[in-house]
Amino acid sequence: MQDFDFTSLNDVAALASALPGPDEHAARAARARQDSLTKPPGSLGTLEDLAVFMAGWQGVERPRIEQAQALVFAGNHGVCARGVNPFPQEVTAQMVANFNAGGAAINQLCRVAGAELSVVALDLDRPTRDFTAGPAMDEAECLQAMRAGWEAVDLGADVLILGEMGIGNSTVAAALCAALFGGEASDWVGAGTGSDAEGRALKARVVAEGLALHGHLPPLGILAALGGREQAAIAGAVLAARIARVPVILDGFICTASAAPLHAADPAFLSHCLVGHRSAEAGHRRLLEALGKEPVLDFAMRLGEGTGAALALGVLRAALACHDGMATFADAGVSGG
Repeated sequence: MQDFDFTSLNDVAALASALPGPDEHAARAARARQDSLTKPPGSLGTLEDLAVFMAGWQGVERPRIEQAQALVFAGNHGVCARGVNPFPQEVTAQMVANFNAGGAAINQLCRVAGAELSVVALDLDRPTRDFTAGPAMDEAECLQAMRAGWEAVDLGADVLILGEMGIGNSTVAAALCAALFGGEASDWVGAGTGSDAEGRALKARVVAEGLALHGHLPPLGILAALGGREQAAIAGAVLAARIARVPVILDGFICTASAAPLHAADPAFLSHCLVGHRSAEAGHRRLLEALGKEPVLDFAMRLGEGTGAALALGVLRAALACHDGMATFADAGVSGG
């Protein structure tokens, strides 16, 4: 795979025309196998679609997950100076320490799902700038964070799970979505880590101020101006996985919003991505509609950290186990195939 040698965000956007697609022959073979297994066609619903999706991206009729990578990116945000979060930014570093000690929800879910977890902290002592006063990141800073995400991807993985941690990043996600897909700032703002009605109103005002400054920019310019380092790193990881044809499971609202600038630049950037779950955070349903994606799960979760994506990995493994392990009608000597 090529090195991350982009010198501008325009170079990144231009990459869309050179992206490899899924193997349609393998996908068709997988669909034919599904229709020959000992069950009524379509009776396993989304599990069948997941198996065919994986076949296309792995390029084999019977895909497997032998190595699953989970990446959680962490960053801090200058917009927190506006009081948009009830917790101090020190919590970001404290939670990174908790991840590294194995004490967070994502650690448990990765262990159960069979994913190797890595946490990438991105200059936590140097928050981005307040996007209501200017761009959160300049182009070089955004590219640097995208590079960090790109280089963290294990190209030998069969699937990649993505998640995030960053105090204030639900406000950042709302700003990204409003700038990319329109609507009022209040349409995208939710409770985050526990904001009350007054706190949500403040977040909406802050998002509206950011939109007034930066909403005219192109999609990847919006990522730099309104996003954070963890959002840019997630976008970089999505790109690296797309080029290597590694399927991706995105987590909830903040993670999906981090990849949304790529979709706005060209929907082909996210064609290898599943969304692990529909977050209870207010804007996620609207965002999924804008992206045209159905989540694997809907468990009323809104923790972040990649937890919904890790949980969805178990469902994906179950889909592939049925696809690979079930007998065909011919194998089983069952009439009706």
